[in-house]
Amino acid sequence: MLLACMLVALPYFSSHIPHSSSLLAQTQTGKASYYAKKFEGRRTASGERLSGDSLTCAHRTFPFGTKLRVTNLSNGKVVIVRVTDRGPFARGRIIDLSRRAAREIGMMAQGVVNVRVDVVDPFIVPFRPSMPETLPEYDFEIAPEIEYGVTEDWYDITISPADTTQAVSDKK
Repeated sequence: MLLACMLVALPYFSSHIPHSSSLLAQTQTGKASYYAKKFEGRRTASGERLSGDSLTCAHRTFPFGTKLRVTNLSNGKVVIVRVTDRGPFARGRIIDLSRRAAREIGMMAQGVVNVRVDVVDPFIVPFRPSMPETLPEYDFEIAPEIEYGVTEDWYDITISPADTTQAVSDKK
């Protein structure tokens, strides 16, 4: 009987379990709030201390360290935050922001606003030059001799072996 109940419930639960590949591609829309001052300095679920000046957030499912783009739907302001905590635990909210992140998107006066949360693609390059850079070509086989410290005067110098017999005879 228990096995039959589990088989019936399996499709329901498997569709509600977040998969890591689908988590990274998802966009969420819902309500955001921010941490109260009394939580500053306390440890988050990741072990970091909460700082009101950091751009961090609490999210229920995204892995710690995930960067999220949070857009305030009422004014269009955007902030990028890093997940360091779990929550929010208030019903109907999808994200808790640090105080600085809340200021960045202009939600301090409202307290709770509607937002869109997107995962920031870690592979986006923020700058792409308009012209491809070309490196200068050097031919190291043919280079001016002066660059190596060889001058014309040195070609005429001949070095001969020292006369060791005279050095030995001088010592006697």
